[in-house]
Amino acid sequence: MAVRHQLIKRPPEAVWAVLGDGSRYSDWVVGTSSSRQKDGDWPKAGSAIEYTVRLGPYTAEGETVVRLHEPPRCLELEAKMGALGTARIAIEVRPWGDETLVIVDEHPLRGPGGLLHNAAVDALLQLRHRAMLPRLAALVEREAP
Repeated sequence: MAVRHQLIKRPPEAVWAVLGDGSRYSDWVVGTSSSRQKDGDWPKAGSAIEYTVRLGPYTAEGETVVRLHEPPRCLELEAKMGALGTARIAIEVRPWGDETLVIVDEHPLRGPGGLLHNAAVDALLQLRHRAMLPRLAALVEREAP
């Protein structure tokens, strides 16, 4: 299981404003190059966005569905990557004085990723989170007063 945290120097409402904007997903989620609304009213439960993932010259389409929406504290997502399977991504938003502690817990859920889940996969997810969470923090801190 890959769990990582980031202290963001803004209140939870500012963090939630970014998490609640599906069009901004590609601004902070590592690997995505664009995102767009697919179904429902993001980030309400059952809503979905779709996005493009780029790895060098290769591209793939993905989809993320909201499984749990409890603003401003919790957002749980299921990211779907076709034949690779799905991943559960839980984002917890905690007040931390005048700041916000964001905790991300991600792990493969279905398909080959879930079946082959091991410490090496968790290490790769940790590397991804080491880039993703500072991007989220920079975005929130830049946009919120």
